[in-house]
Amino acid sequence: MDAVERAGSGHPGTAMSLAPAAYLLFQRVLRHDPSDPTWVGRDRFVLSCGHTSLTLYIQLYLSGYGLTLDDLKAFRQWGSRTPGHPEYGHTAGVETTTGPLGQGIGNAVGMAMAARRERGLFDPDAAPGESPFDHMIWCFASEGDIEEGISHEVSALAGHQKLGNLCVVFDANQISIEDDTRIALSEDILKRYEAYGWHVINVEWTRDDGEYVEDVHALYEALQAARAETERPTFIRLRTIIGWPAPNKKNTGKIHGAALGPEEVAATKRILGLDPEKEFYVPGDVLEHARDVVRRNRLLRAEWDERFQKWRAANPERAELFDRISRRELPEGWHKVLPAFEPGSSIATRKASGEVLNALAPVLPELWGGSADLAESNNTTMKGEPSFIPEEHQTKEFPGHKYGRTLHFGVREHGMGAILNGIALHNGTRPYGGTFLVFSDYMRPSVRLAAMMKLPVIYVWTHDSIGLGEDGPTHQPVEHLWSLRAIPGLDVVRPADANETAAAWRAILEHNDRPAALCLTRQNVPVFAETADPGHVARGGYILQEASTGQPAVLIIATGSEVQLAVAARETLEAQGIPTRVVSMPCVEWFKAQDLAYQQTVLPPSVRARVAVEAGVTFGWREFVGDAGEVLGLDHFGASAPYKTVFEQFGLTPDRVVAAAKASLARTGADKGETTGN
Repeated sequence: MDAVERAGSGHPGTAMSLAPAAYLLFQRVLRHDPSDPTWVGRDRFVLSCGHTSLTLYIQLYLSGYGLTLDDLKAFRQWGSRTPGHPEYGHTAGVETTTGPLGQGIGNAVGMAMAARRERGLFDPDAAPGESPFDHMIWCFASEGDIEEGISHEVSALAGHQKLGNLCVVFDANQISIEDDTRIALSEDILKRYEAYGWHVINVEWTRDDGEYVEDVHALYEALQAARAETERPTFIRLRTIIGWPAPNKKNTGKIHGAALGPEEVAATKRILGLDPEKEFYVPGDVLEHARDVVRRNRLLRAEWDERFQKWRAANPERAELFDRISRRELPEGWHKVLPAFEPGSSIATRKASGEVLNALAPVLPELWGGSADLAESNNTTMKGEPSFIPEEHQTKEFPGHKYGRTLHFGVREHGMGAILNGIALHNGTRPYGGTFLVFSDYMRPSVRLAAMMKLPVIYVWTHDSIGLGEDGPTHQPVEHLWSLRAIPGLDVVRPADANETAAAWRAILEHNDRPAALCLTRQNVPVFAETADPGHVARGGYILQEASTGQPAVLIIATGSEVQLAVAARETLEAQGIPTRVVSMPCVEWFKAQDLAYQQTVLPPSVRARVAVEAGVTFGWREFVGDAGEVLGLDHFGASAPYKTVFEQFGLTPDRVVAAAKASLARTGADKGETTGN
């Protein structure tokens, strides 16, 4: 109450009613070491309802994670360690950035999947509960989390995957910003989770006679039952009264997202037996009692350390792999397995990406992933690798087991994005997920959070333009490339050919501090002789073909499948005596990260005649072509027809590139004409 009152904003109600549950979890159930927030053997806690961030911050303070009362006093203020919603990497003990509702549940599912995969990599033969890699993922969620559609996607998949290491505590307080949730929510949530295949427990703190009793013992028994259940994820419905015990605002929408006001705060403190004149008051003996959790968990930590050291001694090779993956380091010489593609051949970049994945499978066991039911289209399945699936759900097409490698998300792009984030957050494995580029829209909230958290998630987005052809405008991405480039911290990579695709995978894997999107063609594209140098691709933009004179009169910048148009146009322009340089720019973000000298070497300021070619919206290219330049693209939706026809009808042809180059030259004054007399 005091923190929200001082900040003038915040969400006090849920933090008040969930305080007993959070305290119980951190003090008696969660296996953690506040002196080492990154301890590998810890349970993970995800606060999916991130608006109630004080639920977490107060437990981090009481448990000894380094937060102080001054941090709580600075809640929601500039530079504080207690921002309005929990932020990963900003506050010790915060496992993921939450706030957009439902995302945290998805992260928790991803963490549970990662924990199982990592156990399979490092200690697959240990008895249940006996491995140092056995731990729980705990998640607090609200009605808002449950209402968001992403919760259905990830919860259905968690039940299908039989994630017995996951427990969601659902705070059923039946209040949201619009007051009573009955205005929009009426399904039986317990039956919903039963249908998913979860272990469902109901803990009722509101009695039939209307009395409200915070029955901590009943919740403790439910949490212990969740830990004991190893074959199903557990869903605990905890019926609370929001804002308890505020006398006038409890159980109302007014206490959900606003300060109580000084009179209500004082009245509530009196009910709790506290001095209403004291602010942020924590008696020394209370803090000492709470901080004893450090001692208790150090005993658990000592037992774990002994088990961990025995495992290391018995499994030196696996221990070495564990250390490398935990440091997010790549093995020496790993890139030597990357395939090289023959210049003059023709191959779709999605197919080239699949060949890259097959080559990487033996040398990078930390790399794993799959597709949102588009494996064959996305080429995301590593040949011969088992699926990550309980044995009873494997199929003839996709055999596998619970420690497998190939992920099957089903048609759940939104959920896939949040799960990938959870996997990346857990402990170092590198996840990738595939769908069509147009459906990156379904993933955008998760992608944005991956960029915010600087997670090395890889998106394999295929069918990257009108080049997918007959499926038509609903499936043809037009605005997507520049929309995604607008996300700070996301690398959007659209390789020109197969060799650029292999080089792009290399550059992406060598970055471990941000997500990347590979945007790949459905249609075959030619392999150029000049794309074989991975160092060029890693710089984002480079000179693919130089002007015959060494000093170009015009620059043509292109990405992806449109690079071939630029190359063909250059041939025509050169034949007409116009020196032309082709610049391949697979990644705008990487190019802009280069020093100015390099950028100006590739795009000399003295050459004002420029053309940019990309089969998408044009507005972002003006930065690169300047006021005299031309941009050839698509500022409208596509159409259903064979892809060559679509390109031709929308003017994405070498002849149009030639015409655009001449128009730009004319704008610079280079088109002088000829004297023909009167």
